[in-house]
Amino acid sequence: MSDLEVTKVKSGSPYEEKASYSRVTMVGDMIFVSNTAGIDYKSRVLSSDIREQTLQCFKNIEGALASVGATLADVVRSRVAIPRAEDKESVLAVLGEKFRGIDPASTITATPLAGDYRVEIEVTAYRGVGKTEAKYIKIDL
Repeated sequence: MSDLEVTKVKSGSPYEEKASYSRVTMVGDMIFVSNTAGIDYKSRVLSSDIREQTLQCFKNIEGALASVGATLADVVRSRVAIPRAEDKESVLAVLGEKFRGIDPASTITATPLAGDYRVEIEVTAYRGVGKTEAKYIKIDL
């Protein structure tokens, strides 16, 4: 038997039950936050503005991370879905603001999203890594 602790966080979304997933799964100190839309989950308001949707994604992610004692500084990987090419620069600007100095590995894809969602973000974090100084290495590709 393992002493590894597993925590699963549910937000109450009906889709969590329907699709059988958790908003957050934490295994030890590794944290996986499910794909997160830019909708205010409490009010169900979805802005038509791409910057506002992206900021709301981060607000939702920050709340999910806080539920397991982590912050954006602990993010080590992000995956971003943007279906409209014209939204790319606005989303990249918010990513740059929110991840400045954190610099996670990142993937951005253009993929269809449900409804009026114009951006969705998924992150992987390691609790406590934000308190550790990173070593940067430059490579030639």
